[in-house]
Order: sequence, then C-alpha cells, then structure tokens
Amino acid sequence: MIQNLIDGILVGSTLSLGAIGLTMVMHLLRFANFSHAELLSIGAYSAIVFDAIFSTMLPFLAAKIGPLSMTWALALSVVASMAITAMSALLIDRLVFRRVREKGSELSMVFASFGVAMIIRNAVGLIFGLGTHHYTKDIVFAVVLSRDPMILIKPDQVFTLAAALAIMIVLHLVLSRTTIGYALRAVAENPALAQVNGIRLSHMIALVWLVGGGLAAVAGVFYGLSNQISPMIGRDLVLPIFAATIVGGIGSIYGAVLGGFIVGIAANIALLVLPSGFSPSVPFIIILAVLLIRPNGLFGEART
Repeated sequence: MIQNLIDGILVGSTLSLGAIGLTMVMHLLRFANFSHAELLSIGAYSAIVFDAIFSTMLPFLAAKIGPLSMTWALALSVVASMAITAMSALLIDRLVFRRVREKGSELSMVFASFGVAMIIRNAVGLIFGLGTHHYTKDIVFAVVLSRDPMILIKPDQVFTLAAALAIMIVLHLVLSRTTIGYALRAVAENPALAQVNGIRLSHMIALVWLVGGGLAAVAGVFYGLSNQISPMIGRDLVLPIFAATIVGGIGSIYGAVLGGFIVGIAANIALLVLPSGFSPSVPFIIILAVLLIRPNGLFGEART
C-alpha cells in the first residue's frame, strides 16, 4: 500500500507538468486539445537527439550526475528539448489551430487536434522507428527505504519529484507576482476586456503555447527516465493528463497539479485490487466521477 502510494506521487508529478500546459490552453482557447500529450513525445525524443549530440561533441558531459542515471549531457538536453517542443507547439498553433479558430468553432479545433495527434505520432514513429528507446542502458538499482513494509525508491524518481515541484513553484511565482502572469490570468478570464486594457491577445496565446510546450517537454523527459520511450507515449498519457485537468478544474494551475497527483495515486492504488491490464480504465472512472459530482472540477469555475 505505501509503495503504491509513493509510486503514485512520483507518477503524479509527471502528469501534473503535462496537465498544467493542457489546462492553460483549454482555459484560454476553450477547446480540448487531444494533441497536447504528443508534445511529451516530441520532448522525450528531442532529448535523445541532443543527448547524443552533446555527448559526442563534449565527451566529458557523458558523466553521470551523482547517483542519478541522468548525465550532464541529458540535463542540458532537457533545456534544448524545452525550446524545441515550445517552438513546435507554437508552430502547430500557427499552421493549424489559429487558422481553424478563425474560420471554425471550438468543436472543429477538437477534431483538428485529433488529426495533429495522429500526424505527430506517426511522424515520430517514422523518424525514430516503432521500437523502444532508453536514455541509458545501465541498470539503476532502487534504494531500500524500509523492509517492513518493503519500500523501494530510485534516485531518478526523487530527482523527478523534486524538479517537478521546483518548476511548479517557479510557475506559481511567475503567475502570481509578475506582470506577464497578471496578463495571462486577465486574458483567460475575459479576453475582450483584457484587449481593451491594452493586452495583446495574440502575444498571450503564443506565450501559453510556449509555456505549455516547455512543460510538456520536461514531463516527457521525466517520464522517459523511469519508463521506455516509444512513439506511443502520447497515446498512453493523453487520458491520465486529461483526467488530471478535469479533476483539478479547467483553467486552474493548482488544480492541474493536484489533479495529477490524484490520478497518479489512484491509478497505482487501483493495482492493489485490479489486474494491471485494467489500470488504464482508472482515468475514465475518475473523469466520469468528477463530471457527475462536480462538473467544473475541484478548483474550476463555471464559464459562460
């Protein structure tokens, strides 16, 4: 039980990062972006490419960071993958979503997001192959925290949780203490009134895509540290990320964080009573339960 709880918290930190970007896009542009999870794939695979480049050009960066499986090259690759994924998200908006929202409805954008998701997934599979990849082939042993009950944890998992929480704190400070944060919140609440007050809506939309893409890249790399990387990352994580967004409430950054942890913990606790093959149904159950009990989520508010 305790081990499943710890594993759920660690998984939840990754889901939270993915859900933050999704809830920002859904709140500002008012459409369910089913291609958002594919940005995690772009981030994860971009890190693989940059990791190989940095390790080849600067061999000393191939050294591991303390007890982690992560190398200095991979750490730098995270930053590079954030930039690539953020620009990819912005490019997708410019080429697809902006044109659709200018001529169509929110429902048209939902259908477009399905198409974008399929294009990204197949493009990744075409470029990198359908097999799995790892950031390192070395075996990382878990540390025994307790033997009764048995509790195991890997250094990579501790790092992932700590880094994810640090990123969330920084994002909180930006949204609550800076002019950009105030502008983002104003546009999300009332775009027309925000424009009257001199806020450029197009700039805020671009910023949301950049932030969401960057966070998705980090989530993809963190996911790859403890799991196999494959073109199916987006397919496997789209429902948990959406469940986290809906549980927390669309538009709530803090709700997305809490929702990610709730979904991660619930999915791992469910393994105690359900066969592993049925665990993917847990996000569905959580989504239905929240929609029935509190349609706007834990921190969400009704919008007209």
